[in-house]
Amino acid sequence: MTQLPVHDPATGALIATLPADDAASVAACYAAARAAQAAWAATPLADRKVCIERFRAGVVGQLESLAVTMTRETGKPIRMSRNELNGLLPRIDFFLGMVEPVLAPEQVFDESGMREVIQHEPLGVVANISAWNYPWFVGCNVILPALLAGNAVLYKPSEYAAQTGLAITRLLHEAGVPPAVMACLVGAGAVGTALLEQPVDGVFFTGSHATGRRISQALAGRFVKLQLELGGKDPTYVCEDVDPRTAAESLADGAMYNTGQSCCSVERIYVHEKIHDAFVAAFVNTVKGLRRGDPMREDTYIGAITRAPQLEVLEAQVADARAKGATLLAGGARGAGPGNWFEPTVFSGVDHRMELMREESFGPVIGIQKVAGDEEAVRLMNDTRYGLTAGVYTRDEARARRLLAQVHAGSVYWNCCDRVSPRLPWSGVGDSGIGLTLSSYGIQAFTRPKAWHLRAA
Repeated sequence: MTQLPVHDPATGALIATLPADDAASVAACYAAARAAQAAWAATPLADRKVCIERFRAGVVGQLESLAVTMTRETGKPIRMSRNELNGLLPRIDFFLGMVEPVLAPEQVFDESGMREVIQHEPLGVVANISAWNYPWFVGCNVILPALLAGNAVLYKPSEYAAQTGLAITRLLHEAGVPPAVMACLVGAGAVGTALLEQPVDGVFFTGSHATGRRISQALAGRFVKLQLELGGKDPTYVCEDVDPRTAAESLADGAMYNTGQSCCSVERIYVHEKIHDAFVAAFVNTVKGLRRGDPMREDTYIGAITRAPQLEVLEAQVADARAKGATLLAGGARGAGPGNWFEPTVFSGVDHRMELMREESFGPVIGIQKVAGDEEAVRLMNDTRYGLTAGVYTRDEARARRLLAQVHAGSVYWNCCDRVSPRLPWSGVGDSGIGLTLSSYGIQAFTRPKAWHLRAA
């Protein structure tokens, strides 16, 4: 049997070896899911909700051990692992509260004996290829509404968060979701490829643009629902009317939280020339105060880089920026010792010739560029192939709304950043993907509308 080794990115130590799936086991899981899905869809919604309520209770009851597992396999600081699990609870509550009205039949016409009704039916069997950086958030954004809507789920967690994926699946089984309806497929890219070869009814992927493109190409010519939640190069513009220190502290957190390994991390900052120097000084001071170290320590803020290959990406961006004239103000190199470490890195004097202002960093690296005013800021914010999030810091709401209306992004922020709400859709434009999760639309995404024409005899 194939094995998947699991390493602690903070130390490089082997911490587990997991049995991995192969093409045959993936096909068997698909067949079982297809056979079981109709009965799950026929299960009353109230009973499906009870299963998810029990799952929520399981998360609460085992939260500390689940957080430790996540930290050990991803390098996420332990308090951020707890934050993710605690933050999952209101998402679960949102799905439980909204699923009934979202799935309710809609009568849209009733006249002269003719009624027209829209019914929301499950897609069927859906594939969820998920990410490692927020494995509970990202996985459950798909798994929970899909199950509530009556689908079966074939879930492939990232190989960098496989133990967390197995824990999610175990808790769902313990909560009453049939094993055939919710299967966890363990392995690396070959397992994902085998999953895409199955005749599923929908594919929901969260991860890099490069992998999203490969998935899109693999499904070419197949008429199945495809949803791709990809990366971003998320910009923020800091106007001259704000307090530079307050804005800098907020944006340092937005850039460095989870060691910068978030698709909605602040990745480039544009600052009005009138406050640029004060902002940069406060930003660097804040970043230099962030503690890097053992992710299991309560006071650690900067953890390990989960994927070792990303260290080379970060080094290349640093080298490119320095070669093209940027000023390095903090960090700029790998951290000492075993494991995958990179110092929190800040550049000023950057421009759009540099990779760190064009391509996703997905690590604790940020460039700060001076701008003369609003027009230049908006032009630079839109000078990207991505469009996930964007923000403006200003005291003037009308100004913020005017500027953000011109920015091409799925989510926009006024005086905040790096924020996700279950009540709002999470989507992107351009190379940040297609489709959405969260909000009522993120439940409806796992259904197809069926049109009923009903005439009384």
